[in-house]
Amino acid sequence: MNKHLNTMRAAVLHRFGGPDELIHQEVDVPTIGPEDVLIGVAYAGLGEWDAFERQGGYAEMLNLESEFPYILGSEGSGIVIARGEKVTNVDLGDQVYAPAFLNPNGGFYAEYAAVNAKYVSRIPDGLTMQEAAVISGVGITALRGLEDVLQLRDGESILIFGASGGVGHIAVQLAKAMGVRVFAVASGEDGVAVLKKLGCDAIVNGKDRDISSKARKFAPSGFDAAMFTAGGDAANTAVNCLRKGGRLVYPHGIRPELRIPAGIRAAGYNGEPDPEIIARLHRYISQYKLTVHIDHIFELEDANKAHTALQKHYVGKICLKVNP
Repeated sequence: MNKHLNTMRAAVLHRFGGPDELIHQEVDVPTIGPEDVLIGVAYAGLGEWDAFERQGGYAEMLNLESEFPYILGSEGSGIVIARGEKVTNVDLGDQVYAPAFLNPNGGFYAEYAAVNAKYVSRIPDGLTMQEAAVISGVGITALRGLEDVLQLRDGESILIFGASGGVGHIAVQLAKAMGVRVFAVASGEDGVAVLKKLGCDAIVNGKDRDISSKARKFAPSGFDAAMFTAGGDAANTAVNCLRKGGRLVYPHGIRPELRIPAGIRAAGYNGEPDPEIIARLHRYISQYKLTVHIDHIFELEDANKAHTALQKHYVGKICLKVNP
């Protein structure tokens, strides 16, 4: 880390576009306001939404004025280096993690990130610095869908499609914590292997032609609920495994769009962070010892390679190592 806190290494964009637009260079350390925390970043998490942001998707969709150089990174972990005078929830030297979606001060693909303290939490016992960096975005998205939108109840059955992805493999653990019977559809044999460690009641490979008959065995009258984190032919087949009046949720932005049959209540939603859901996820992590599977770890200077990997098959999450 730089001893004179004025410049830092970061992966920056000078314009929106493909992975190659991510350039590793020195930039100014962000300044903190009275309610901000300056985090010396250890690890940064990558999400599919980072690619959308890199392409200028959010700037266009939300009509944002984007300033360059632009630093991505909507989640991360590290150590509190400095804090504004109004900050009381964390102390200097604390190991912390935070979501920082579309952070006006710049994201976590940098040695330092300035984040509003209301998003910053101490890392719970049992979670590594790496896991903490990558759990916020997918954890909040999974929890919002299961608890707030689906309103899952103890004893219900759920089909989780895309269960070995970032959101999916946290959703599986949360649903089990809520007392729900979980039927997980994974992507590939590596996805199946990861889910076997997470206590699902049944797991199938999404490439398996036999999803429907296995689903019928598991829930003969159809599933009460479903979460889809991906679309496509297999997803459209699986949608038909819900019972009449069944509830289905999906995070906004999944492609191709799902074909929802009549009689199913479907809702898309966003996984935006706020202090209430951050605290709720934190309690689940602590109480149920949630874990995160990290498939690849890239160095900060290889952020462009990490973004290329986002477009390929992987299980769980991808992570950038900044300053462990």
